[in-house]
Amino acid sequence: MGPRAVDARDTRDARDARDPLGLLAAELRALPPSCGPVRLVAVDGHAGSGKTTFAGRLSAALGGAPVVHLDDLATHDEPFGWTGRLRAQVLEPLAAGRDAEYRVYDWTLRRFAGTAAVPLAPVVLVEGVGAGRRAVRPWLSRLVWMELDAAAARRRGEERDGPGLAEFWAGWALAESAHFAADPSCPHAGTVVDGVTGRIAPSTVGESSTTILTCGVTGN
Repeated sequence: MGPRAVDARDTRDARDARDPLGLLAAELRALPPSCGPVRLVAVDGHAGSGKTTFAGRLSAALGGAPVVHLDDLATHDEPFGWTGRLRAQVLEPLAAGRDAEYRVYDWTLRRFAGTAAVPLAPVVLVEGVGAGRRAVRPWLSRLVWMELDAAAARRRGEERDGPGLAEFWAGWALAESAHFAADPSCPHAGTVVDGVTGRIAPSTVGESSTTILTCGVTGN
C-alpha cells in the first residue's frame, strides 16, 4: 500500500498542534459576543501566576486584541473596589458598540494619572486578580484561570518585585485570600492554564475535551 494522501484536515490538525495559542484564539473568536459586539475574555488567577504574560501572548495570537489591566483600575485603598470603574469606563461603552477609555492609577503617585484606550474589537481581554469575579462574569464569553497555588504565586511575585515590596505583598495576600474565599473564579473557568508550564488543561465548563495544549508561558 502506498503512502496515504494528506488532506487539508490533516494539515490543519498538524498546524494547530504546533500553534496552540492560535487554536485557542480561533475558538475565542468563534464564541458568541457577550458585551455588545465584543467577546470579553477574562484572565484570572493569583497575583504572580502568569496572567499578564499569558494575556499578552493571547492578545498577539488574536491579532493585537486590546487588553485591560485591572492593576490600572485598582488602588491602594481599594484593591478589589474597581468593579464600578470597570463597568462605567470599559464595559458599558463596549456594550454600546463604542471605543472605551479608562483612567489609570499610578501606584507611585497614589492617584489616577493618565488614561488607556480600549478600542472596540471582536475580542477584548481583561486580566488581573478577580477578572472573573461574580460582578464581571455576566459580561464574559470565556474565563481563563491561571492555575498556580497562592503560595507559589506569591513567591514568584516577591522574587520579581524584590524586598522593597515585601510589606505590600503581605497586605495583598490577605486581601486576595479574602476575595477568593468569598468570590472564587476558578470553578467558573472554561479554560485552565498551568501557571508553571503554560499547559492548557481540558475545559472545566461545558463540553469535555481530551486535547492538552502547551503555550510556553513562563511567568507574569
